[in-house]
Amino acid sequence: MSSSRPPLPPFDAARAALKARRAEDAWNRRDPHAVSLAYTPDSVWRNRSEFLQGRAAIVDFLAAKWQRELDYRLIKEVWAFGGDRIAVRFAYEWRDADRRRLRSYGNEQWEFDAAGLMRRREASINDVAIDEDERRFTWTATCGPRIPRA
Repeated sequence: MSSSRPPLPPFDAARAALKARRAEDAWNRRDPHAVSLAYTPDSVWRNRSEFLQGRAAIVDFLAAKWQRELDYRLIKEVWAFGGDRIAVRFAYEWRDADRRRLRSYGNEQWEFDAAGLMRRREASINDVAIDEDERRFTWTATCGPRIPRA
């Protein structure tokens, strides 16, 4: 039996924003196993052109992602919500092993079960090369969650 993962559907603006922020914080910690616990055991994903199902596949996918996408920093923002669904837009910055910097932009559609676990995730993502002086997401990874600028 899966445990509950508040906030639970149906989502209002505040609960949708909290759900997105908790996802952002978890992904920024880059712990594949911990992140996978927010998904149903049989969760279905589309990430770019890759299709996965289940927590073990999610853990493997995220472990490989964060081995490849170094200095990863992510920001998510709710785009729309209703019932058991939330749509977010996001951007994240990272560098590859050759020290090239990139910013990735995307949209995700999320569907949750009654316990607040994500049962479906659809992500469309595009990458843009950036120069070091174009970076926007520069908080220290070890300092914890992102703190919005005043």
